[in-house]
Amino acid sequence: MTPSPEFLRRVLDTISDHIVVIDGRGDIVFVNHNWIKFGENNDCRVGEDWAGVNYLAECDKAAALGDDFGTQAAAGIREVINGTKDDFYLEYPCHSPTTKRWFMMQVKSFILNAYSHFVLSHQDITERKLAEEKALSLSRRDGLTDTANRQYFDEFLDDEWKRCARLGLPLSLAILDLDYFKLLNDTYGHQAGDDALKQVATVLKNSCRRAMDMAARYGGEEFALVYGNTGLAEARKLVEQVLEEIRELAISNEESPTGKILTASAGLVSTCPDKSGSTESLIEAADSLLYSAKENGRDQLACSDRHDTSK
Repeated sequence: MTPSPEFLRRVLDTISDHIVVIDGRGDIVFVNHNWIKFGENNDCRVGEDWAGVNYLAECDKAAALGDDFGTQAAAGIREVINGTKDDFYLEYPCHSPTTKRWFMMQVKSFILNAYSHFVLSHQDITERKLAEEKALSLSRRDGLTDTANRQYFDEFLDDEWKRCARLGLPLSLAILDLDYFKLLNDTYGHQAGDDALKQVATVLKNSCRRAMDMAARYGGEEFALVYGNTGLAEARKLVEQVLEEIRELAISNEESPTGKILTASAGLVSTCPDKSGSTESLIEAADSLLYSAKENGRDQLACSDRHDTSK
């Protein structure tokens, strides 16, 4: 015995999830009260009850705009409609301008009035995703300096390389080394050294204001800066400003041959990523430039603009 449409509406309106019911063509035949309320509160209301809207068409529109979750949703729903899957699950972000939110969509089939219909429930999983994000963020941070750790730096640089290669954008990488940092540790103790690393890290993090930028602890007293969609001229200004702000910290290092305060040397390379190069060759180029800066007296920047980092 199948439920009547009236009974189904009453039941679905009592559920806290956001519910959509579609037919075999993808047309919306019912949405519950929580779905309507969510639409009203987020400026995405369509009519009184969303009747006449094709859910699959909306997913296809999102996919055409480059939304990967729209592509996955459309494919999964069609598999359930076609009977190749009994159900389908998808976790997806649905952020507002001020709030991060995630939902999990579940798709199942049922019979209504002798015809197959499909219920799409959207459960709010924001609390769990925020906890996961926090745990992931902690695993990616250097415990002392609160910059990215080496593992996350490698992942981020690889992702940014691929993004810039795909979009034809420049990418810049700087590697910095604190000059005669061992003398600072030996003179003032390791606590003073740790405090110095934290202060320098703050300067580096302040230099990375966009999602495509990163400050990372590369190892010991070495740091790395990644600037996506940034050519040499702009990146040079940013790194020179970082070196100046490190000087302005005026951290005592009286035994240092470069002066009485802590300074840094840096190697900076900019490139337009393509198949002829790699992140490894980019790192090697920046490291080689850092070596040149140190050989030429330290407390300075050496830089290069290279289209092909394999050379």
